[in-house]
Amino acid sequence: MYPLQTRGNARRTAAHMRGSMKKRVGILTAGGDCPGLNAAIRGAAKGLYQRMGGDVEIVGIRNGFAGLIQGDYMEMQEGDFSNLLTRGGTILGTRRTPFKKMLVVEEDGVHKVQAMLANYRAMGLSALLCMGGNGTHKTARLLSEEGLNIIGLPKTIDNDIWGTDVTFGFHTAVDIATEVVDRIHTTAYSHHRVMLIELMGNKAGWLTLYSGIAGGADTILIPEMPYQIENVLNAIESRNKRGKHFSIIAVAEGAFDVDESRMKRKEWMALRRQCGCTRAAERIAGQVEEALGFETRVAVPGHIQRGGTPSAYDRILATEFGTYAAQLVESDQYGVTVALRNNLVVSNPLAEVAGRTKYVTADCDLIQVARRMGVCLG
Repeated sequence: MYPLQTRGNARRTAAHMRGSMKKRVGILTAGGDCPGLNAAIRGAAKGLYQRMGGDVEIVGIRNGFAGLIQGDYMEMQEGDFSNLLTRGGTILGTRRTPFKKMLVVEEDGVHKVQAMLANYRAMGLSALLCMGGNGTHKTARLLSEEGLNIIGLPKTIDNDIWGTDVTFGFHTAVDIATEVVDRIHTTAYSHHRVMLIELMGNKAGWLTLYSGIAGGADTILIPEMPYQIENVLNAIESRNKRGKHFSIIAVAEGAFDVDESRMKRKEWMALRRQCGCTRAAERIAGQVEEALGFETRVAVPGHIQRGGTPSAYDRILATEFGTYAAQLVESDQYGVTVALRNNLVVSNPLAEVAGRTKYVTADCDLIQVARRMGVCLG
């Protein structure tokens, strides 16, 4: 069934491989959408054209690794990368193709890894830029270990990729989430309510921590620090006694309590389903109302946090990452992912990054800031 070539000509590709020194660089965007992907695509393309001129060709692979598996790609021209800096989303499309299924042959009978290897070669690629999060980097490492020339670019609103101080997409999501917290403040104050805002972050709490502090949340609950509901209730009650008759609680979607931390995820999710509250924020809201009798509401901004135009910071960071990836291609440095460390753009070996998650730690600077501010962390 592979390689499929919905765009491109196999004879022309073969001739290119025999007779030209040009580099053909593939670009794909995989995993969850986030602001800055188009800016990174633009940065990589402009960087390649600037460095290599007519000696580079760029191939856009549609819908992440699914497109590489299916051979779904398009030849791109320099003009295709104009007017992308401020656009949200990705012009290449994206799709989640879980790493755990990469080695599994499903009902369609496709051997995914072999299909990707075959299509990479059929496209005549010299290198492949993979823009994505943790799952993307795992697959990128796998392809690198199979002998392909791979470069990763770390994007995710979760900011949880190992080895980089920040990922592009994160700061825009923080801006959006902070605005949500800001807007919730007015209605919480006016109605004397406890308001819970459930923010994205299933395993890592960076987004909730940053936006919670930026938005002045009174309680911040993240997956890395299992909470005790008694501490949350005490914090609300303490504010009430001081004449502050409202509370803002920022909750990561992956937050869980101390009892749940002793269980497997399947077990505590089953208990939540029995109670009819699978969302962390809904469960806490019910406990607050039952224990304290305070009027409580839950706000879930959801995918709003992923959308829209990237912030100035993310436009710059994505451009830095994209142009640095172009430099790596020109110098034939592969098997790496781009990173920002101590305000310098560098690269890390994929073997060291893939499969590792950057979690919020108890000694994290912002955790200490929250404690000094009197924020309840559960």
